[in-house]
Amino acid sequence: MQEYFANSIFFGIFLTIFMYQIGAAIQKKWPLPIFNPLLISMFAIIGILVVTKIPYETYEQGAKFIGNLLTPLTVCLAVPLYRQLKVLKENIAAVLISIICGCLAHIATMLVLAKVLGVEDVLRNSVLGKSVTTAIALGVTNELGGIQGITIIGVVVAGVMGPLVGPTVLRLARVKNPVAFGLGMGSASHAIGTSKALEIGEVEGAMSSLAIVVTGILTVIIVPIVMNFAG
Repeated sequence: MQEYFANSIFFGIFLTIFMYQIGAAIQKKWPLPIFNPLLISMFAIIGILVVTKIPYETYEQGAKFIGNLLTPLTVCLAVPLYRQLKVLKENIAAVLISIICGCLAHIATMLVLAKVLGVEDVLRNSVLGKSVTTAIALGVTNELGGIQGITIIGVVVAGVMGPLVGPTVLRLARVKNPVAFGLGMGSASHAIGTSKALEIGEVEGAMSSLAIVVTGILTVIIVPIVMNFAG
């Protein structure tokens, strides 16, 4: 069986889509944050690979093609942003200030936690870019001399936790403005958080997609500068 799957690039594609559809069906039946399709499919695929002893490399042969769609998908997020240009222009100052504060808060939090917990510098440097897309996060990690594997884990956790707890936290904080809601989701959990924001509303999705871009740019600029002073 392993030889059959190893020779088929469709295995990873089929398994990914199939398990995600199952996760989506579960969420539709029980619309709770814990039943996030991405979270369900991720653990299901891991379980299947472990039980069947199919190497990850075999699964990744096909799954990588789905991963390659992330970049054009991110570009497509410009569509809802274009539709909400009027809202953006009316709130441009608040939008920029919010994203800058969010970026600085994330970097400061990571530095303080690393100091308090006594985390080694290489691990600290590996998670400083976890709230941006994978490509940007890996670039930051390479520049700081971190570990790419740790960075990817951080990006995945940030992305999954955003849709899982983000809307609840924002509601508890009484954030009702759709612009603020979208900025919070995009700044904290990049593309995955934006997909959740789009489910809630187009304004939320548009602001979240904007937050992805600006947060990524600011992270690339600010992190090296901060690290020069932090040592």
